[in-house]
Amino acid sequence: MFKKVLSLCLAALMIAGCLAAFASCGSKKHAVKVGFIYLHDENSTYDNNFLTAAKEACEKAGVEYVNKVNIPEGNECYEAAVELIEDGCNIIFADSFGHEDYMIQAAKEYPKVEFCHATGTKAHTENLANYHNAFASIYEGRYLAGIAAGLKLKAMIDAGTITTEQAVMGYVGAYTYAEVISGYTSFYLGAKSIVPQVTMKVTFTGSWYDEAKEREAANKLINDEHCVLISQHADSMGAPSACETARVPNVSYNGSTESAGPNTYIISSRINWAPYFEYIIGQVQKGEAIDTDWTGTIATGSVELTTPSKNAVEGTQAKIDEAKAKLQAGTLHVFDTDTFTVKGAKLTTYKADVDTDKDFTPDTEAIKDGYFHESEYRSAPYFDVQIDGITLLDVNFG
Repeated sequence: MFKKVLSLCLAALMIAGCLAAFASCGSKKHAVKVGFIYLHDENSTYDNNFLTAAKEACEKAGVEYVNKVNIPEGNECYEAAVELIEDGCNIIFADSFGHEDYMIQAAKEYPKVEFCHATGTKAHTENLANYHNAFASIYEGRYLAGIAAGLKLKAMIDAGTITTEQAVMGYVGAYTYAEVISGYTSFYLGAKSIVPQVTMKVTFTGSWYDEAKEREAANKLINDEHCVLISQHADSMGAPSACETARVPNVSYNGSTESAGPNTYIISSRINWAPYFEYIIGQVQKGEAIDTDWTGTIATGSVELTTPSKNAVEGTQAKIDEAKAKLQAGTLHVFDTDTFTVKGAKLTTYKADVDTDKDFTPDTEAIKDGYFHESEYRSAPYFDVQIDGITLLDVNFG
């Protein structure tokens, strides 16, 4: 009898041990080391936004990471990716549009490494299991920032500082890419929701980061084009500092520029990349697939605005919160076709270039249910419509 009981006990212990081992295997995390490739360094507001998020996400997850800064949009990106892989990284992330082809090249050669790329357009057509694009619905953030700008313009009109005819905004853009067009149009529509008569002039620098050119562009908009408020999709302190010197209100991007414009800075929108970095780290740790195209939203914490500064109009935050709630509820759409015209007519149909090819051939109907469906068919923006009320001063860069 004793032997039988002992035998049963030993069997029970063996089963318990097997179950514990199985549970341990099931919960075991895969090792992760992340390599980041940045176009510039912390002096660029754009790249610094990624650098900050990478540090936050990796330290929160307790994983190693390596940064490579000032990597041009050329073969240097491919070489940087290979160096990171040789250093033990199994996730590679690059932050600039022009990095994409070199990331794809590396992804094809290293199928066991996950390659993730911000602002890219080709993941959904390349069909590589280890290559992924990511962006966020920042057009919603820019729209909300535009509301802050519109309130500032309205206050200036009400005070008699400017007339409605003088409610002209300026915008410093980098390139004539859809990403930039989507950004300046959403910003304009946010301002237009407050001041229907507002117009905007846009100039391009032909560079993502050139402080001298961005300052010069802002000065041209202020002095030659008589713009009374400036915003930008460019990455240096050039435009904010020009606004501060000229005492012209400024809405910035990628984080607060209040240090450069204590008397003129109003608000800033930005993409918070930490939620995406946490997501891809978690997926690799679990051994699960990363989305081919990932679009962060206000709800995921990926689209953020800074607190309005002392230069903003009283009640700005409440007005932003009201619009934000409508965006999240789906009762407000940034590119509602009732809110703008193209050559004097309402836009009822538009083929967007979603499946990017070398000729940028339109391929996807983007308007349905009365609005342009931005960042739904791929993560990167594809809104490239030139709407009424916005004047492009130069189109030499694209």
